[in-house]
Formats: sequence, structure tokens, C-alpha cells
Amino acid sequence: MTQSHSQGAALVTGASAGIGAVYAERLAARGHDLVLVARDEARLQAAATDLSARYGVAVEVFRADLTDEADIERLEAKLADDPAIGLLVNNAGAALFGGFLDNQPAQIGKLIQLNVTAVARLAHAAAQAFTARGRGTVVNVSSVVGLVPEYGSAVYGATKAFVTYLTQALAHELAGKGVVFQAVLPGATRTEIWERSGRDPADLDPSRTMDADELVDAALAGLDKGELITIPSLPDAAEWDAYQAARAVLIPNLSKAHPAERYGVRKLVGA
Repeated sequence: MTQSHSQGAALVTGASAGIGAVYAERLAARGHDLVLVARDEARLQAAATDLSARYGVAVEVFRADLTDEADIERLEAKLADDPAIGLLVNNAGAALFGGFLDNQPAQIGKLIQLNVTAVARLAHAAAQAFTARGRGTVVNVSSVVGLVPEYGSAVYGATKAFVTYLTQALAHELAGKGVVFQAVLPGATRTEIWERSGRDPADLDPSRTMDADELVDAALAGLDKGELITIPSLPDAAEWDAYQAARAVLIPNLSKAHPAERYGVRKLVGA
């Protein structure tokens, strides 16, 4: 699916470290003014000073905890009311590793709040504003884990499956409205998410773990190409196309008036 995207100020969530910080630097280098969002205001201020000095762009710091209702509402208002913003990078997120039965209910709820609720609400606010203006881009950072239940990270993977589905559905629903969507699906990436979720990054296989700068460079190249789904580590885009084609074969048979004959429960005619 080929799309084109327009310039504008970029709002980046989770911008204080990792993938979000690289996005902020790369977008500043491209000449975007920035709105940097994260909980750590000191790190945001340091990044703002640095990026503004190096690239001559305007950088606004917006401290927010995206598991806090009031902060989400403030950020929704920012997206709705600031006509300079033309790009949302919905990057903030967290991981929850370990077995499902080992995860605590409060941990599960907080992860869903951050990875699902906040992403959906900010995408909604941005899409609503961008549609009204006839331009804009929404980038949602997802994960390949959402495609592979066999990886065993049940709740985290389910939240990322939601992000990918949401992006695809919005691109379909709002086609022709001037809004570009992209879901970026990283594999294992060297960021602070590992330590924060209780994993030792030293245990990662270096042959299967990407640096955040390379990941973001590939993601932006995918955006420039008009990709709806960008999987930076995937060597051949035809493999994703084949995956989508296989899914499309199912669509005509996913909802019918009667069960398939293979279940042996279809009503007899006239019964």
C-alpha cells in the first residue's frame, strides 16, 4: 500500500530514551519542529536543548505519564488544538515478560493502559485533527511479537497485535482523507525496555538484536516508501505480501449463516 506524507511538527511519545529519542533526533535532522513527550522531564529538557542547538528547530517539552488519565487528556487536547503538528510518533510503551500466570493483575492493567489505551486515544485525537486539516501522519510503534504467539509473551504480544491491527484498520477506514498511517514492527532492539521489564540485556543474542538508530532509520525509510507495515529486519517484502494474501483468502469464509460442513452441525432443510 503506497502512501505519501507531508511535513509538520512531530509529536513523539516516549522521547526521553531508546527508540523515541532516536526518532526525535532523526526528525530534527529532517527539519521537523518537535514536541517531546515522556515522564522524565529532566531528560526531555536536555534533549530539547541539544536538538534545538544542533538542528535549529523549535522543541517543546511536554511531561506526561500516559497511564494517567489527566495527562492523556492534556495530550489529546494538544493534538487537537495545535495546527502545526503534522506527525504523531506513538512510541511510548513497555514490556511485560515472564509467564502469564506469573504476571500480576496490576502489571497487566498498567501495560494495557500504556500500550493499548494511550496508543488508541492519541491515534484517535491525531487522526481526528489531521482528517479535519486534510493532512498528517500517524506512526504507531508495534512489535513483531504481536505476530508470533509462540514467543510466549502473552499480554505484551497481545497489546502489540492490537497496535498493528489498529493501524491497518485506520488506514482502510480513513483512506482518501489525507492521513498516512504506518505501523513499525521492531524485533529485539537495544533499549532500556529490557532493564525496565526485569531482563538482562546481556542475555540477548547479538545476532538477532538491532540497534535503535538502525531501526529508526529503516522505519523512516519505510515511511518514505509509503509502507503501511514496516518490519525493519524482514529481508523480502514479498514475504509480508504473501502473509497478507493468505489472510485475504480467509475473508470470504469468516462469517456465514451456517457452520461449515466439517463440524457436522448444519440444520437439515425443512427441519
